[in-house]
Amino acid sequence: MGASAVYHERQIKELCALHALNNLFQDKESYNKIQLDEICRNLAPNDYINPHRSILGLGNYDINVIITALHIKDCEAVWFDKRKDPCCIDTSKIVGFILNVPSNYKIGFVRLPIQRRHWISVRKINGEYWNLDSKLDAPQVIGKETQAMEYLRSQLQSNDKELFIVCTKGVDKDQTWLFPEYRHDGENK
Repeated sequence: MGASAVYHERQIKELCALHALNNLFQDKESYNKIQLDEICRNLAPNDYINPHRSILGLGNYDINVIITALHIKDCEAVWFDKRKDPCCIDTSKIVGFILNVPSNYKIGFVRLPIQRRHWISVRKINGEYWNLDSKLDAPQVIGKETQAMEYLRSQLQSNDKELFIVCTKGVDKDQTWLFPEYRHDGENK
C-alpha cells in the first residue's frame, strides 16, 4: 500500500492534536477545530484564558482535549508506562498510538528558544504501521509489528516523550490492550 492511499493531514497553525486525531481515524471528518475549541470551553467554562489551548486560540491543545475528543468515538487514551517494553501491548486490541514529543517553535526559518509539545499518531493500516506526523510531507511507513515496537521503544528512550495507547472503551478498564502476563501487576512478570 502506498502513502497516497493513507489519509494524512499536514500541519496548519498549532493544530497538531486535530491532525493527529484525524490521521489516527483516517478521516478528515472525524474532528474539526470548532469541536476541539468547544471541548476546551467545556473543560474550563469559567476561565478567561483557556488552559487547554494556546492563548491565541490557534490550537496547541493539551491531552485533556484529546481524551475528551476520543470519548466522542467511544475510545480512551491510556498513558503508557515507559518503564515497560512496548512489546507488552496487544496491538490487535487497540486503535493506534498517539505520541507527545517536544517541538521547537519557529517563526519562518528562525528557531525561538521556546519548547512546545507536538502530537503524532501512529497506526496500523493494511498490515503496516505508519508514522502519521502532520509535520511530515507525507506519511512514512514504519513497517510490520517488529519495526513498530522498535520505533516506539526508540521514541520512549527520551524522557521528554510520552506514549498514549488509543483503544475502545472497556479495553482500557480491563487492560486487554496488554498481553495477559502484563495485566494488573505494574511490573513485567
